[in-house]
Amino acid sequence: MYRNETPVGKAVRESGVPREQVFVTSKIYDPEHGYDSTLKAVQDSLNKFGFDYLDLYLIHSPLSGKAKRLETYKALLQAKKEGKLKSIGVSNYSPKHIEEIREAGLELPAVNQVELHPFCQQKPIVEYCQANNILVQAYTPLVRGKLDDPVITSTASKYGKTTAQIAIRWSLQHGFVPLPKSANPERVVANAQVFDFEIAEEDMKKLDTLDKGKAGAVTWNPVDAE
Repeated sequence: MYRNETPVGKAVRESGVPREQVFVTSKIYDPEHGYDSTLKAVQDSLNKFGFDYLDLYLIHSPLSGKAKRLETYKALLQAKKEGKLKSIGVSNYSPKHIEEIREAGLELPAVNQVELHPFCQQKPIVEYCQANNILVQAYTPLVRGKLDDPVITSTASKYGKTTAQIAIRWSLQHGFVPLPKSANPERVVANAQVFDFEIAEEDMKKLDTLDKGKAGAVTWNPVDAE
């Protein structure tokens, strides 16, 4: 859906890194929801990547409604059974949306990818996912660069780190998988340099106080879709 499957596949092949050492994720966009259309979308993704399988495939959002959500999910389960997908997951799903999957007698998703950062902590979703062994991926962990809050800047100064590194480390220490995004090679490297320190509990608690609930979201955050 981001029109980058072909170049990503090419980059992986040209990198010299074995395919099994690269974790590749893609998504199905809302207009493609439905059983047959989802099976087609998965195959189209594989063709564009030039791969035999994908490591993770996500339903991008719950906006298509309950019936189509479930048909889409069933199709992903079928693609997984056929070996085309290693894992399947959802994105922007609330506990209600995931409970629909459980009530249909289907296995729960491996992943739920939601907007998640100190200002939008999605606590009900996080608590539900952690209680049900669903990995939480945090998109927009850098709040689109809006990290000039005094609590974050003072924490960065204390640890000798960038504000982005503090935001990423906060996410990791909560057990999330943050997905920082940057087109700057130096920042990409810096964003990965977060394993040589740990934020103290007292500082984590200060960062936790920044939560504004849904008002803190900086993207569309469609978790309340019917």
